[in-house]
Amino acid sequence: MHSAHLTALEAKHAQIDRQIATESQRPLPDAIVLASLKKQKLRVKEALFAQ
Repeated sequence: MHSAHLTALEAKHAQIDRQIATESQRPLPDAIVLASLKKQKLRVKEALFAQ
């Protein structure tokens, strides 16, 4: 059974994933932005698996 917190974390993970994809497809992706987004995604993933 999913709690509201897990659902929110999954939504945030998907949102960050979309942001990474969008940034990666730009003609000149910003490496700093990508690194920051990937760190955020990892923190969310860790929170998901800590549940």
